[in-house]
Amino acid sequence: MDLLWPSRSHVGIGLVPVLVERQDSGVATRFKGREKRVTRRSRHVMIVGMKNALHARDFRLLLIGIFLGMFGQQMLAVALGWELYKRTGSALVLGGVGLAQVIPLIVLFLPAGYIVDRYNRKCVVMGAQLIMALAALGLAFLSYEKGPLLLIYACLVAMGSAQSFSSPANSVLVSQVVPEEAYENATTWRSSMVQLSAVLGPASGGFLIGIFRDTTPVFVLSAITAIAFVLLLFFIRVRRQQRPAARQRSLAALVEGLRFLGRTQVMLAAITLDLFAVLLGGATTLLPIYAASILHVGPVGLGWLQAASSIGAVCMALALAHRPPFKRAGRILLLAVGCFGLATIIFGLSRWFWLSLLMLFLLGAFDNISVVIRSTLVLVRTPDEMRGRVSAVSSLFVGTSNQLGGFESGLVAQLIGPVLSVVVGGIGTIVVVLIIARIWPEMRRMGTLRELPPDLTSSDAFKAKK
Repeated sequence: MDLLWPSRSHVGIGLVPVLVERQDSGVATRFKGREKRVTRRSRHVMIVGMKNALHARDFRLLLIGIFLGMFGQQMLAVALGWELYKRTGSALVLGGVGLAQVIPLIVLFLPAGYIVDRYNRKCVVMGAQLIMALAALGLAFLSYEKGPLLLIYACLVAMGSAQSFSSPANSVLVSQVVPEEAYENATTWRSSMVQLSAVLGPASGGFLIGIFRDTTPVFVLSAITAIAFVLLLFFIRVRRQQRPAARQRSLAALVEGLRFLGRTQVMLAAITLDLFAVLLGGATTLLPIYAASILHVGPVGLGWLQAASSIGAVCMALALAHRPPFKRAGRILLLAVGCFGLATIIFGLSRWFWLSLLMLFLLGAFDNISVVIRSTLVLVRTPDEMRGRVSAVSSLFVGTSNQLGGFESGLVAQLIGPVLSVVVGGIGTIVVVLIIARIWPEMRRMGTLRELPPDLTSSDAFKAKK
């Protein structure tokens, strides 16, 4: 029996709610003796609406906040690189930027994941964003006063530490503002905002540096975007999260995310696949060499090459957001990463600018499929009380593989040349796909990303397995 309110056309007539008896078939509905037909189309619209994350007001606010936060970080990265190279002219100093931000990620991923699970995730994100805002203001002051490099690196370490908490927290915060049926769609929209910020952020940062002839205003604007994210979080209502039991406050609780991944073969396979794909397929690191010495397109062409993969990722994310959920997610993931490797090989061999641009576009598109599937798996197949720790492990793998992938590409290019470095990386990616498909047959057989029917939660599944 369902409680049905009168339609908008009856408002003001004085009707009261009435009980409606629904037949098990769900096709006909009795309403005071009369049968109302529910068409297939209306049922389809209702189901699609449940799975469209943008229908949730709180998710829309979170999405705007994530875009603003990432947009500010992308602008800051451009300004910081320009500031350091202008002051020192040292490539080693630029390399230290990534190192200063990845070390806190490695050191803090275990406690960060536990804190995200143990305490209010919205408050964790707000605290992390405030720290990033203060660090950005510190960089603005140091840029204006030409402060020492040591203090600049200290600000970067603070930002990396805050990011260690913010990244897993805002990833799993999605699960508290949308229904479980909309997780895949929500992850797709979140990925599209991240990629869109990767396109607009660097361009805006460079544009502002050109206008002001200084990096200080860019650092200040980055701090403002972080504060705007915090203000938006004040208006977001989140569902209550499931927290770990109090007795789990121990080292075992810290490493439970790693243990869970070890027991969940499909998720372990997806994260491993993404790790090696990024590690071996680091063609984007060598784009300056390709633009200057191979394609001969200069700085303008380099800008287009650097933007192509992000544009491809945005287009793919928008396409995925308007399609039904994956029905053969495992095969699609393996195929996407395999095509990622193939596009890397073609890019490495290409001497034609437009073909290279197309391959980079496809690289971003195929990579986005991998990101959406991996991120959705973390939400759907992980119990809520453990999502922070599992997401922290995933962030560690992705963050370190991005840094190490760039280093690996540069090192191999120095030894055997850029073309062979990119081609060998693409071949290695395809080989990894074949190996993972062989080692983890569960990946080949995986259908939908959801393990259970919509009426059961991931937490129920985890308890049932125990």
